[in-house]
Amino acid sequence: MAEYEKKVRDALKAHGCSFVRHGKGDHDIWYSPRTDTPLTVPVKLKSRYLANVILKQAGVDVRY
Repeated sequence: MAEYEKKVRDALKAHGCSFVRHGKGDHDIWYSPRTDTPLTVPVKLKSRYLANVILKQAGVDVRY
């Protein structure tokens, strides 16, 4: 099974999103200036569907 955490984080960085802080448990908080919203990103991201949902919430046009 593919792991998408590095791909998602790289895509977020490339599109101007910034890391805010580590969240509780296994999540990190990111900020997207495109949508002006905070994003919850799991530390271990194995679902392609969830990776695409996160990128869509961030306003990033990359899909896996």
